[in-house]
Amino acid sequence: MINNMYITERQKTILSSIVDEYINSAQPVSSKFLEKKYDFGICPASIRIEMQKLTDAGFLLQPHTSAGRIPSDKGYRFFVDELLKKEMEGLELEDWFTGEIDGTIKFIQLLTKNLALASQSLALSYFEKEKIFWKEGWEEILRKPEFKEEDYIINFTELLASFEKNIEDLKLNSEIKVYIGRENPFKKTKDFSIISSKCCLPGDCQTIISLLGPKRMDYDRNIGLINSLTRLLSNT
Repeated sequence: MINNMYITERQKTILSSIVDEYINSAQPVSSKFLEKKYDFGICPASIRIEMQKLTDAGFLLQPHTSAGRIPSDKGYRFFVDELLKKEMEGLELEDWFTGEIDGTIKFIQLLTKNLALASQSLALSYFEKEKIFWKEGWEEILRKPEFKEEDYIINFTELLASFEKNIEDLKLNSEIKVYIGRENPFKKTKDFSIISSKCCLPGDCQTIISLLGPKRMDYDRNIGLINSLTRLLSNT
Protein backbone atom coordinates (compact mmCIF):
# COMPACT_ATOMS: atom_id res chain seq x y z
CA MET A 1 0.00 0.00 0.00
CA ILE A 2 1.18 3.53 -0.80
CA ASN A 3 -0.07 6.90 0.34
CA ASN A 4 0.48 10.55 -0.51
CA MET A 5 3.54 10.71 1.72
CA TYR A 6 5.35 7.75 0.15
CA ILE A 7 4.29 7.72 -3.51
CA THR A 8 7.48 7.28 -5.53
CA GLU A 9 8.63 9.54 -8.35
CA ARG A 10 8.00 6.72 -10.81
CA GLN A 11 4.47 6.28 -9.49
CA LYS A 12 3.91 10.04 -9.75
CA THR A 13 5.02 9.93 -13.38
CA ILE A 14 2.79 6.97 -14.21
CA LEU A 15 -0.20 8.52 -12.42
CA SER A 16 0.31 11.85 -14.18
CA SER A 17 0.54 10.09 -17.54
CA ILE A 18 -2.69 8.19 -16.91
CA VAL A 19 -4.53 11.36 -15.84
CA ASP A 20 -3.29 13.22 -18.94
CA GLU A 21 -4.26 10.40 -21.28
CA TYR A 22 -7.69 9.94 -19.75
CA ILE A 23 -8.38 13.69 -19.93
CA ASN A 24 -7.49 13.63 -23.63
CA SER A 25 -9.26 10.43 -24.65
CA ALA A 26 -12.06 9.74 -22.13
CA GLN A 27 -10.98 6.08 -22.38
CA PRO A 28 -9.43 3.84 -19.68
CA VAL A 29 -5.64 3.71 -20.00
CA SER A 30 -3.95 0.32 -20.23
CA SER A 31 -0.42 -0.70 -19.28
CA LYS A 32 0.09 -1.82 -22.88
CA PHE A 33 -0.73 1.68 -24.13
CA LEU A 34 1.63 3.28 -21.61
CA GLU A 35 4.42 0.90 -22.60
CA LYS A 36 4.10 1.90 -26.25
CA LYS A 37 3.85 5.66 -25.71
CA TYR A 38 6.11 6.33 -22.71
CA ASP A 39 9.59 5.31 -21.64
CA PHE A 40 9.39 4.78 -17.90
CA GLY A 41 12.61 2.78 -17.90
CA ILE A 42 10.87 -0.37 -16.65
CA CYS A 43 9.43 -3.50 -18.27
CA PRO A 44 5.69 -3.92 -19.02
CA ALA A 45 5.22 -6.24 -16.02
CA SER A 46 6.66 -3.55 -13.71
CA ILE A 47 4.28 -0.95 -15.19
CA ARG A 48 1.35 -3.25 -14.39
CA ILE A 49 2.65 -3.74 -10.84
CA GLU A 50 2.95 0.03 -10.29
CA MET A 51 -0.56 0.58 -11.71
CA GLN A 52 -1.92 -2.05 -9.35
CA LYS A 53 -0.22 -0.36 -6.39
CA LEU A 54 -1.78 2.96 -7.42
CA THR A 55 -5.14 1.22 -7.72
CA ASP A 56 -4.82 -0.44 -4.31
CA ALA A 57 -3.94 2.95 -2.80
CA GLY A 58 -7.06 4.54 -4.29
CA PHE A 59 -5.42 6.79 -6.91
CA LEU A 60 -6.81 4.77 -9.84
CA LEU A 61 -10.00 2.86 -10.60
CA GLN A 62 -10.54 -0.14 -12.86
CA PRO A 63 -14.01 0.26 -14.45
CA HIS A 64 -14.09 -3.33 -15.76
CA THR A 65 -12.13 -6.49 -14.96
CA SER A 66 -10.03 -6.46 -18.13
CA ALA A 67 -10.08 -2.70 -18.72
CA GLY A 68 -7.38 -0.13 -18.20
CA ARG A 69 -7.42 2.41 -15.39
CA ILE A 70 -9.03 5.80 -14.88
CA PRO A 71 -8.22 8.39 -12.18
CA SER A 72 -10.22 8.38 -8.96
CA ASP A 73 -11.08 11.58 -7.09
CA LYS A 74 -7.93 10.94 -5.04
CA GLY A 75 -5.88 10.56 -8.22
CA TYR A 76 -7.24 13.80 -9.66
CA ARG A 77 -6.63 15.57 -6.34
CA PHE A 78 -3.00 14.46 -6.25
CA PHE A 79 -2.58 15.56 -9.87
CA VAL A 80 -4.15 18.99 -9.19
CA ASP A 81 -2.16 19.54 -5.99
CA GLU A 82 1.04 18.88 -7.92
CA LEU A 83 -0.06 21.45 -10.53
CA LEU A 84 -0.83 24.04 -7.85
CA LYS A 85 2.68 23.61 -6.39
CA LYS A 86 4.28 24.59 -9.67
CA GLU A 87 5.09 28.09 -10.87
CA MET A 88 2.85 27.89 -13.90
CA GLU A 89 3.74 29.75 -17.06
CA GLY A 90 1.42 32.63 -17.83
CA LEU A 91 -0.87 32.32 -20.83
CA GLU A 92 -1.07 35.24 -23.23
CA LEU A 93 -4.55 36.68 -22.74
CA GLU A 94 -4.00 40.34 -23.59
CA ASP A 95 -5.72 39.95 -26.97
CA TRP A 96 -8.93 39.03 -25.16
CA PHE A 97 -9.47 42.70 -24.38
CA THR A 98 -8.18 44.55 -27.42
CA GLY A 99 -9.98 47.70 -28.43
CA GLU A 100 -12.29 49.90 -26.40
CA ILE A 101 -14.77 48.04 -24.17
CA ASP A 102 -17.76 50.11 -23.15
CA GLY A 103 -18.41 49.54 -19.43
CA THR A 104 -17.93 46.89 -16.80
CA ILE A 105 -20.86 44.74 -17.93
CA LYS A 106 -19.52 44.41 -21.46
CA PHE A 107 -16.09 43.63 -20.02
CA ILE A 108 -17.46 40.77 -17.89
CA GLN A 109 -19.49 39.39 -20.80
CA LEU A 110 -16.44 39.34 -23.05
CA LEU A 111 -14.26 37.84 -20.32
CA THR A 112 -16.76 35.05 -19.68
CA LYS A 113 -17.18 34.24 -23.38
CA ASN A 114 -13.42 34.08 -23.99
CA LEU A 115 -12.89 31.94 -20.90
CA ALA A 116 -15.50 29.44 -22.07
CA LEU A 117 -14.00 29.19 -25.54
CA ALA A 118 -10.44 28.77 -24.24
CA SER A 119 -11.32 26.21 -21.57
CA GLN A 120 -14.02 24.22 -23.40
CA SER A 121 -15.88 24.33 -20.08
CA LEU A 122 -18.87 26.23 -18.79
CA ALA A 123 -17.57 29.62 -17.66
CA LEU A 124 -19.44 31.54 -14.99
CA SER A 125 -18.82 35.06 -13.73
CA TYR A 126 -20.55 36.49 -10.68
CA PHE A 127 -20.60 40.25 -10.26
CA GLU A 128 -20.92 40.61 -6.48
CA LYS A 129 -22.05 44.24 -6.41
CA GLU A 130 -25.08 43.61 -8.60
CA LYS A 131 -25.49 39.90 -7.72
CA ILE A 132 -25.61 39.04 -11.42
CA PHE A 133 -24.38 35.87 -13.13
CA TRP A 134 -23.07 35.47 -16.65
CA LYS A 135 -22.73 32.00 -18.16
CA GLU A 136 -21.05 31.05 -21.42
CA GLY A 137 -19.97 27.75 -22.94
CA TRP A 138 -23.04 25.54 -23.19
CA GLU A 139 -22.23 24.68 -26.79
CA GLU A 140 -18.67 23.66 -25.85
CA ILE A 141 -19.58 21.67 -22.74
CA LEU A 142 -22.42 19.72 -24.38
CA ARG A 143 -19.96 18.32 -26.94
CA LYS A 144 -18.17 16.38 -24.20
CA PRO A 145 -18.87 12.62 -24.42
CA GLU A 146 -20.13 12.54 -20.84
CA PHE A 147 -23.10 14.72 -21.80
CA LYS A 148 -24.59 12.07 -24.08
CA GLU A 149 -26.34 10.71 -20.98
CA GLU A 150 -29.55 12.52 -19.99
CA ASP A 151 -29.00 11.95 -16.27
CA TYR A 152 -25.56 13.52 -16.56
CA ILE A 153 -27.05 16.69 -18.06
CA ILE A 154 -29.72 16.85 -15.36
CA ASN A 155 -27.15 16.43 -12.58
CA PHE A 156 -24.93 19.10 -14.13
CA THR A 157 -27.78 21.62 -14.28
CA GLU A 158 -28.57 20.84 -10.62
CA LEU A 159 -24.92 21.41 -9.73
CA LEU A 160 -25.00 24.75 -11.55
CA ALA A 161 -28.18 25.81 -9.74
CA SER A 162 -26.70 24.86 -6.35
CA PHE A 163 -23.45 26.63 -7.13
CA GLU A 164 -25.24 29.86 -8.06
CA LYS A 165 -27.47 29.70 -4.98
CA ASN A 166 -24.59 29.11 -2.56
CA ILE A 167 -21.68 30.91 -4.23
CA GLU A 168 -21.31 33.54 -1.51
CA ASP A 169 -21.23 30.86 1.20
CA LEU A 170 -18.07 29.39 -0.32
CA LYS A 171 -16.02 32.38 0.93
CA LEU A 172 -13.85 32.44 -2.17
CA ASN A 173 -10.80 34.71 -2.36
CA SER A 174 -7.97 35.43 -4.78
CA GLU A 175 -6.52 31.93 -4.35
CA ILE A 176 -7.56 29.33 -6.90
CA LYS A 177 -9.97 26.81 -5.40
CA VAL A 178 -10.53 23.45 -7.09
CA TYR A 179 -13.43 21.19 -6.07
CA ILE A 180 -13.18 17.66 -7.49
CA GLY A 181 -16.09 15.22 -7.58
CA ARG A 182 -17.39 14.52 -4.09
CA GLU A 183 -15.34 17.42 -2.70
CA ASN A 184 -18.05 19.72 -4.10
CA PRO A 185 -20.27 20.88 -1.22
CA PHE A 186 -23.44 20.16 -3.23
CA LYS A 187 -25.61 17.15 -4.05
CA LYS A 188 -25.16 14.99 -7.17
CA THR A 189 -21.70 16.37 -7.92
CA LYS A 190 -19.55 13.22 -7.94
CA ASP A 191 -18.98 13.47 -11.70
CA PHE A 192 -18.03 17.16 -11.88
CA SER A 193 -15.30 19.63 -10.96
CA ILE A 194 -15.26 23.37 -10.32
CA ILE A 195 -12.35 25.81 -10.49
CA SER A 196 -12.98 29.23 -8.93
CA SER A 197 -11.21 32.39 -7.90
CA LYS A 198 -12.11 35.96 -7.03
CA CYS A 199 -10.63 38.86 -8.97
CA CYS A 200 -10.99 42.61 -9.14
CA LEU A 201 -12.12 44.02 -12.48
CA PRO A 202 -11.42 47.58 -13.63
CA GLY A 203 -13.35 49.99 -11.44
CA ASP A 204 -12.71 47.88 -8.31
CA CYS A 205 -15.54 45.47 -9.15
CA GLN A 206 -15.22 42.23 -7.19
CA THR A 207 -16.07 39.28 -9.42
CA ILE A 208 -15.91 35.50 -8.96
CA ILE A 209 -14.84 33.62 -12.08
CA SER A 210 -15.40 29.87 -12.32
CA LEU A 211 -15.10 26.94 -14.69
CA LEU A 212 -17.48 24.00 -14.33
CA GLY A 213 -17.31 20.71 -16.20
CA PRO A 214 -16.68 16.97 -16.01
CA LYS A 215 -14.03 15.70 -13.60
CA ARG A 216 -12.18 14.85 -16.81
CA MET A 217 -11.52 18.54 -17.47
CA ASP A 218 -8.13 19.85 -18.56
CA TYR A 219 -6.92 21.01 -15.13
CA ASP A 220 -3.51 22.08 -16.39
CA ARG A 221 -4.94 24.47 -18.96
CA ASN A 222 -7.93 25.61 -16.91
CA ILE A 223 -5.94 26.40 -13.77
CA GLY A 224 -3.45 28.21 -16.01
CA LEU A 225 -6.27 30.25 -17.58
CA ILE A 226 -7.72 31.33 -14.23
CA ASN A 227 -4.25 32.06 -12.85
CA SER A 228 -3.23 34.13 -15.89
CA LEU A 229 -6.55 35.97 -15.95
CA THR A 230 -6.37 37.01 -12.29
CA ARG A 231 -2.76 38.17 -12.81
CA LEU A 232 -3.72 40.16 -15.89
CA LEU A 233 -6.65 41.83 -14.15
CA SER A 234 -4.53 42.71 -11.11
CA ASN A 235 -2.30 44.74 -13.43
CA THR A 236 -5.08 46.61 -15.22
